[in-house]
Amino acid sequence: MVRGAADVDVVVVGAGQAGLSSAYHLARAGIGHVVLDHAPRPGGAWQFRWPSLTYGKVHGMHALPGMELSGADPLRPSSAVIGEYFAAYEERFGLRVRRPVDVSAVRDGGDGRLRVETSAGIWSARALINATGTWDRPFWPRHPGQETFRGRRLHTANYPGPQEFAGARVVVVGGGTSAVQHLLEIAEVAAETTWVTRRPPVFRDGSFGEAEGRAAVALVDERVRRGLPPQSVVSVTGLPLNEAVRAGLASGVLDRQPMFDRITATGVAWADGRRVEADVILWATGFRAAIEHLAPLHLRETGGGIRVEGTRAVRDERIHLVGYGPSASTIGANRAGGAAVREIRRLLARGTAATARADGAVGADGTEAALEPATAAG
Repeated sequence: MVRGAADVDVVVVGAGQAGLSSAYHLARAGIGHVVLDHAPRPGGAWQFRWPSLTYGKVHGMHALPGMELSGADPLRPSSAVIGEYFAAYEERFGLRVRRPVDVSAVRDGGDGRLRVETSAGIWSARALINATGTWDRPFWPRHPGQETFRGRRLHTANYPGPQEFAGARVVVVGGGTSAVQHLLEIAEVAAETTWVTRRPPVFRDGSFGEAEGRAAVALVDERVRRGLPPQSVVSVTGLPLNEAVRAGLASGVLDRQPMFDRITATGVAWADGRRVEADVILWATGFRAAIEHLAPLHLRETGGGIRVEGTRAVRDERIHLVGYGPSASTIGANRAGGAAVREIRRLLARGTAATARADGAVGADGTEAALEPATAAG
């Protein structure tokens, strides 16, 4: 037991798709838990998405377990639609998410428990589900000369929508879905756009079924099993070749250029002497897993990632990562939440059985005492 801490069986960090799914399964299993979320309101990372990303443009939003999302207006901002859906979900299932709460560190608290240090106090937990996603860690690549650039540098994480690029010369960097979405809408108002990627983009034509999905997830899963930093699932599926993308390719908006060699005061330049003048460089270069608070547990492998089997961290079976690597999709997070809770239930049962044996709390017929889940803190 951690002195001065509130005791709980499981702490869930994050209340996006992965965190809410996990909390739902914990509640159904009768396991005491608390959900901590640093965001100011329900909606996970969706609440921070730019207004022009309407719900109709969102691909692959899978409903949370036990409650469908239906009848949503495709023209409304996804931040509003999904924020309201998450809020209703929390209310229906009585999840009582604590927010805003920042988790600063997770440590070994002794006696087999974890010490979870937060801006709202300390919790002592028997297990932890980390569902923090990636939105809080935008990746900004470094390039020679970037400190000399006199224009604006933005990232998808603080993308304001296309209206602020009216009449500007914009370089968009990145080969993912966000880069394509940014380009297609910025090109309608900008003076000029240039698309730059490290590798030629791969466009996926035709349907993307279960078999293709399983194959893509398997590739990401292989990385985390080897202890490498996870790649997004979309990075191995390719870009969907829909009607808007076809139009962008035909018009030249999606005419991709290779990565520039340096940034200048007024734009970007290549080693062959080519230059592009720019008022704005928009980095659609993705995100990294927000797991710094787990550093005291020394979970990282030499490859830089956390080695995971299913959802369980190989170096510490008390830690489960949901929405990490192969489960970093809405349907993947749902399934991983249930899988994590099944493993945690077995972990808690083993701990209770060991305590019962140590205390002599074994029935006359040799059966062990039943698991009594703790009450959630607060």
